[in-house]
Amino acid sequence: MNVQVNGEERRVIDSATVDDIVRLLMVQDARGIAVARNSEIVLRASWTTVRLEEGDHIEVLQAVQGG
Repeated sequence: MNVQVNGEERRVIDSATVDDIVRLLMVQDARGIAVARNSEIVLRASWTTVRLEEGDHIEVLQAVQGG
């Protein structure tokens, strides 16, 4: 199935979850990571159970320190 991840088209397996996308992006440490699916925040506790659907728009954001 096709989904958009951070503005890029990605092909993923039909049973893919939000957690699979975070792993696909090789995020080692999920602290400071936020995920939105179709402009709705997905709680971290739900990452492994929220299944993606064809055409979903996923945004994976990482907080960074700086100044």
